Amino acid sequence: MQPRLPSHRKTTMSDEARPHGRYAYSPLPRRPAYDWPGARRLAVYVALNVECFAFGGGLGAELAPGGPQPDVLNYAWRDWGNRVGVFRLAETFDELALPASVLVNSRIYAECPGLMDAFRSRGDEVVGHGRSNAERQGTLPEAEERALIAEATAVLAREEGRAPAGWLGPWISQSRATPDLLAEAGYRYLLDWCHDDQPTWFSTRGGGRILSVPYPQELNDIPSIVGRKDSGGQFAEMIVDTFEEMRRTASAAPLVMGIALHPYLVGQPHRLRPLRRALAHIAAHRDEVWITRAGDIADHAIGLPEGMVPG
Repeated sequence: MQPRLPSHRKTTMSDEARPHGRYAYSPLPRRPAYDWPGARRLAVYVALNVECFAFGGGLGAELAPGGPQPDVLNYAWRDWGNRVGVFRLAETFDELALPASVLVNSRIYAECPGLMDAFRSRGDEVVGHGRSNAERQGTLPEAEERALIAEATAVLAREEGRAPAGWLGPWISQSRATPDLLAEAGYRYLLDWCHDDQPTWFSTRGGGRILSVPYPQELNDIPSIVGRKDSGGQFAEMIVDTFEEMRRTASAAPLVMGIALHPYLVGQPHRLRPLRRALAHIAAHRDEVWITRAGDIADHAIGLPEGMVPG
């Protein structure tokens, strides 16, 4: 769902109807073929969203319809993910020797001290994910959005020893300027767009560009479990079916399969059990597919000869 343009941005009907101008139409069957490392054709990555939410206000996924603020039921349900569920998922990734791209709200470091140690010790990738998932960056004036990106990036760079290469906006929220601001802040890739199964170059102002790595909205536990009310078993079955179908079709073109997870959802025991089975199914095919991180996919795509990646 596209974010609604806020009233304080000066827009006209022509602005709202204006094309995004980031990439041209490129049908998959007409593109040049290339391989992922090891002559693989399917790249698979797990995106784990580690998020924090304001108490008594702001945005947040709901287990049940929210009541008056402070909405203790839904706040506590989400907080369980950072106290319990996230560690169950880290253990599962360890059991299956799966790398992860960890999408982190910068305020996690202050609100959940030590949480990120579990992933730092594994060598997982850390991806910028705004300050908090209680806000949308796409509703901010450009100067404030630039400041949000700078603040979140500085915290991650300080805590992890280097700035993140990739970004996913809280709530997949972008303004028309977001790709420009990310490129200007030094980001190499973004994850917000689910428009393709291959990386895509986005044009940015000043003649620059930034890579878009496919991020899933189908294989994403929030649209599936919260939105469509799928069970944990149904979500796991979707993962296996998608993997098998993409493994079959990747012989014709290299593809990216992402799996988006949130600890307060799939860290729950009744959902973690079928999820583990689905991830084990993928791990059993590691000799055929490239199980990796979003940043590694970006690095490989950026290193391809000019013209191989659509844009």
